[in-house]
Amino acid sequence: MKKLLNIILLILITSFSYGADLVDEIISRGTLRVGTTGDYKPFTYLDNGKYVGYDIAVAESIAKELGVKVEFVPTTWKNLLDDLNSDKYDIAMGGITRTTYRQTKAEMSSSYLIFGKCFLVRKGEKIKYTSIEDVNNPKVRVGVNIGGTNEKFADMYLKNAEIIRYENNLDVPLAVENGEVDVMVTETPEAIVYEKANNKLEGALVDKPLTKSQMGYLIKKDQIHLLNTVNFILEELEINGTTEKIRKIYLNTFSSFMKKK
Repeated sequence: MKKLLNIILLILITSFSYGADLVDEIISRGTLRVGTTGDYKPFTYLDNGKYVGYDIAVAESIAKELGVKVEFVPTTWKNLLDDLNSDKYDIAMGGITRTTYRQTKAEMSSSYLIFGKCFLVRKGEKIKYTSIEDVNNPKVRVGVNIGGTNEKFADMYLKNAEIIRYENNLDVPLAVENGEVDVMVTETPEAIVYEKANNKLEGALVDKPLTKSQMGYLIKKDQIHLLNTVNFILEELEINGTTEKIRKIYLNTFSSFMKKK
């Protein structure tokens, strides 16, 4: 009898620890809430007040598959996990690096892009910054956005440089262009976007990035049903050609960095 009671108690504890099923809640609510920073081209950014980008289009496709509307909730890199775990949104999307730390605090979807850390500099200066050693110098001013993996990279590898921190990631390329900083720690897709869009900027080490990482989507810890559902939909979108169409719009330049299935 005591053994049976212990089993029942364990089942009840496990059930409460997992919380409500978000998939059921999203469908009942009729809305998929997507947290996004809106400051990371080409994945999430604002165009005349409207969110656009690769991950924005994917979010809209996921919502369509679920038969619900999508609601974009603004967040910051610093508060990305806290806002997720505070139930401000169901999923975070927008160029989010898959890291062990994030996986311990939440669930991360399957990856959809392989990329690497590199630098964004003023046009004609990429030959000056061909290694970490070139940038890890007291005379070099490095710009990073607060709370993201770019800041962590700078704090770890560029301790001798002067690190200048910005709340908004969109302000860092502008700081490079205006000469407020010499180098922006960035990632291959973002560097290529700015190099193509602005003839005053160029990427350094884009062809030979300093790291290799993957991007994915963040879901609240223990919401395994939602995680599996998102991964299932991503596979379906790949098979039916939806993601290929979205890639051609936003990620066509980055084919060499794409993780092909």
